[in-house]
Amino acid sequence: MNATTDLSMKTNDVLRVELEVFKQEHRDLDEAISALVQRGIGDQLTIQRLKKQKLRLKDIISRIEDRLTPDIIA
Repeated sequence: MNATTDLSMKTNDVLRVELEVFKQEHRDLDEAISALVQRGIGDQLTIQRLKKQKLRLKDIISRIEDRLTPDIIA
């Protein structure tokens, strides 16, 4: 199953669990990127790929958070 599948088909409980998993993956990527840059051992292509993956996760996290947050009519 793909992470970008239709969020409306998933329960809020499933979305909350997935949200935590994606947030952890995002943090792990952030740490990996920082370690590679700090040590100077990562080539630019690898770092760019990791950053792109991190952005993709951020988009997924945002979509899940939007789905879980009820619309407030002001």
